[in-house]
Amino acid sequence: MYAPDIEEQLTARITSPDFQEWRAKVYASGGCAQPIRLTGSGALVDPDGTIIYERSGELFAPCGNRRASVCPACSDRYAADAFHLLRAGVSGGHKQIPTTVADRPRVFLTLTPPSFGPVHTRRVTRTGAVIGCRCGEHHHPDDPRIGGPVHPDTYDYVGSVLWQAHAGQLWHRFTIALRRALAQRLGVPGRLFAEVARLSYAKVAEYQRRGLVHFHAALRLDGPDGPADPPPAGITSSVLREAILEAAGAASVTLDRPDGAPWVAEWGAQLDIRDITRTAADHIEHPDGQISESRLAGYIAKYATKGTGKTEAADRPIKSAEHIDYLALSPHHRRMVETVWELGGLARYEALNLRKWAHMLGFRGHFLTKSQRYSTTFRAIRAERHLFQIAYTLNELGHEVDDLAQVLVVNDWRLIGIGHHDQAERELAEAIGERARHLPGEQARRLENR
Repeated sequence: MYAPDIEEQLTARITSPDFQEWRAKVYASGGCAQPIRLTGSGALVDPDGTIIYERSGELFAPCGNRRASVCPACSDRYAADAFHLLRAGVSGGHKQIPTTVADRPRVFLTLTPPSFGPVHTRRVTRTGAVIGCRCGEHHHPDDPRIGGPVHPDTYDYVGSVLWQAHAGQLWHRFTIALRRALAQRLGVPGRLFAEVARLSYAKVAEYQRRGLVHFHAALRLDGPDGPADPPPAGITSSVLREAILEAAGAASVTLDRPDGAPWVAEWGAQLDIRDITRTAADHIEHPDGQISESRLAGYIAKYATKGTGKTEAADRPIKSAEHIDYLALSPHHRRMVETVWELGGLARYEALNLRKWAHMLGFRGHFLTKSQRYSTTFRAIRAERHLFQIAYTLNELGHEVDDLAQVLVVNDWRLIGIGHHDQAERELAEAIGERARHLPGEQARRLENR
């Protein structure tokens, strides 16, 4: 049920004279929940200088936020782009990525953080029976204590935050160690690895219930020139697995705790490596521990659109210590945010700029990253979508152009605001976006181009 004021806002918006115009702008943005509102004009110009199409007035541009909690519509688009980017890296078939990459040594890796103290857990047996937590209880799946420390007073919050702040650097050290381990198996010095092979990967960070990230990654070995270059003989998926185990154990970052005592950040003992298979599957899990190409891409893309969640942190940066008091957090995650804020005020950690990342529980990295030659790029995928939209518009106008790249796009737009005017508009936009995502493609495009 809506609150009375929301109901009034919904009624006012739906019955307003400009509702159909507003609705068309929402469709054009894909149902964005917090659109960039622009005013001005734009035109498509033929190579000979003829104006093919022009428009003016106000429009909604999608915000492009990857988080489902911020904008479901843009999050879905980001997930779709991430799926194609990741799928191209494991199976090829996208421009410069040949299908032969599917024959390369490749694995799906999960690296986890170490333990900073026992936490509440909910595990189940294969028959579905709940295994008791070490606290003696059998937790419900939605129990907010899951992931929180069994003994809060002895849990190492400082260590967990420092590890989180250096997780990206630890991954970098891991990839260096992995290249060295592979070079050793190829019989060449580590500094010459790039001359005989290339390590290609895409990884995504996912938050655990305890508020720490773990990394899922698809790794592939290529020749030195990238995807089109076959890898050197002698490296199989089994050898790649061995090298990963060695590198994960060797990677570390030495830090100073607040009292100046040295501390070494490492990966946790839980490490999972699976072979990637071409076989399609109805489930992520395979009986033999393998994962299919399509499931892998979907799995990683899903987590690339997740934030930390409403009960784990905030969707936007925290501006002050007082701001923390108003966040809807579990006691454990509130303590993590407070620890990040406190450490961020120490001169020792000034370079980490921790307070900027308090809403991320200290994690300072990108959620989805890839090596340079792993596959295509988000920019290339968006450029293809842009050309498709131009082609669709020209087709609707009955105008033919030999080379779409020669069509000049002239834009003169200026910012007038961000987001909808009230909660009612946002909820209507989300509903319109949800409906548009379930419409047939042609019908949805017609609505967007009204």
